[in-house]
Amino acid sequence: MKFGIFYEISVPRPWTREREREVYMNCLEQVKLADELGFEQVWAVEHHFLEEYSHCSAPELFLTACAMVTKNIRVGHGIVVCVPEFNHPIKIAERTATLDILSGGRLEVGTGRSATWTELGGFRANPDDTKKSWDEFVRCLPKMWMQESFSYQGEFWSMPERTILPKVYQRPHPPMWVAVTSPGTELDAADRGLGSLGLTFAGFAEQEKKIREYRRRIQLCEPVGAFVNEQVGTTNFLFCHEDNDIGVATGKRLGDTFNYLAAQLISTREVFASRSYQSLGLLPQLRRAATGPDASSEQAEGLCFGDPARIIRAIKRWESIGVDRINFLLNANEVVPQEQVLASLRLFAKEVMPAFATPASKRALAPAAAGGA
Repeated sequence: MKFGIFYEISVPRPWTREREREVYMNCLEQVKLADELGFEQVWAVEHHFLEEYSHCSAPELFLTACAMVTKNIRVGHGIVVCVPEFNHPIKIAERTATLDILSGGRLEVGTGRSATWTELGGFRANPDDTKKSWDEFVRCLPKMWMQESFSYQGEFWSMPERTILPKVYQRPHPPMWVAVTSPGTELDAADRGLGSLGLTFAGFAEQEKKIREYRRRIQLCEPVGAFVNEQVGTTNFLFCHEDNDIGVATGKRLGDTFNYLAAQLISTREVFASRSYQSLGLLPQLRRAATGPDASSEQAEGLCFGDPARIIRAIKRWESIGVDRINFLLNANEVVPQEQVLASLRLFAKEVMPAFATPASKRALAPAAAGGA
């Protein structure tokens, strides 16, 4: 089991210039500490127009800043929206290669197609086409990274033969992932040999079933890249505290805030009856968790808040169903003070991470966690 951190970068109103900067600086401080403590990855989303919920519209810039203040943590572009109205595939290849060079070969590339009408409608993208354009993009991207020159004639984009520069630093290329929010996307990932980057908060039983089928399908895949990235990541909340009651209460406040913000989003399916979006994805689950008398029970299963012992039990359960990585949301709308977020990271590294470390990594973790404390 490996651990990462995950950013939506939510900013509460009023959006003064100092407030926006403060939130970004808080995130960078957290990333720098996470690197020192031995966290493996930092992921940042690409979202547009989502007021308060996510102000992370240029993740490649945020992740470049992360790379500049860290030494070891891998930077996850999670996800690049693979829809031509959002991003041209040549620009994706160029930007990601540059980020891979600047980070010294620490890039992970997540792909996806967006799920909200706010974003797709804002860019005038046709929801019926997004899965097909995503498929074209993920098949072309590794070739653009690796081939001396590249040309393409497709349904959604084309280019004459050119040399796309720079080339990625990693060989053969960075690991590739797919954001999984709606049912069946984990199978799309498996069929193409891509990592499953889970961005839902489903319970153990549902996740276990999906992971089992992902593992089965990926054995039969035709990889779009030069290698198969058979990894399953999932998303969770993190608040670790010596006092379990305080940890749970603070963690639930964090989770409730995130769920409330997410529940305000408008799913593409709610507006546009597209066969490409056959479900509301993450939203029904978040809306149940954000409101009503069942809010606490909806949040309880497997979420990583409380004291170290409680969090270890939850992570061991995730490990038992086949999850390889957990990426943690540390804050939402700044409801947790920065000093408490940093203390939570230090305590997690000191008390929780050693329970999942190899002997060699335990020796590396001990001085960092102790020094941070």
